[in-house]
Amino acid sequence: MTVKIKNRKAYRDFDIEEKFEAGISLLGPEVKSIRAGRVSLKEAYARVIDGEVWIIRMHITPYDHAGYTELNPVRRRKLLLHRHEIRRIFKKTEQAGYTLIPLELYFDDNNRVKILIGLGKGRTKFDKKQYLIEKQVEREKQRELRDWEKRR
Repeated sequence: MTVKIKNRKAYRDFDIEEKFEAGISLLGPEVKSIRAGRVSLKEAYARVIDGEVWIIRMHITPYDHAGYTELNPVRRRKLLLHRHEIRRIFKKTEQAGYTLIPLELYFDDNNRVKILIGLGKGRTKFDKKQYLIEKQVEREKQRELRDWEKRR
C-alpha cells in the first residue's frame, strides 16, 4: 500500500511551471504518522533560507506511541535537493510572484519519504474561477463521451 498525500488546492491556486522531487529530513515518529496518512499540506509552503530549502507549516500529527519525545507538529523541515536545483529555485523565487508549493508527499520504491514541490505563480480570483469552469467542462465532455460509447 503506497501512501500519497496530495495538496488539492495547489493546482487551483497556482500556475505550476516547474516541479522538483526532494527528500525530506524527518524523525522516526513523523515517518510513522506519514505512513498512517496523518499529514496536511494545505497551508504549507517552502522557502530558500541560507542556501537550504525548508518546508514551513506542514502539519504532521504527532504519533500516538512516540514515547517521551514531544515534537512540534508544524516545525520547519529541511528539504534535500541538489545544489544546482537550490540555486535555480532561489533565482526564480527572487522574481516577483513565484512561490514554492508542496504538491504531493509519498514514499518512493525504497520506502523513503519524498515530496514533490512546484514552482509557480499565484492565480487571481478570476483565474481560479476560470480554472474550475474549464475543469467542469472537461468532466462533462468525458461523461458525455462515456455515455455515447455505452449507447453504441
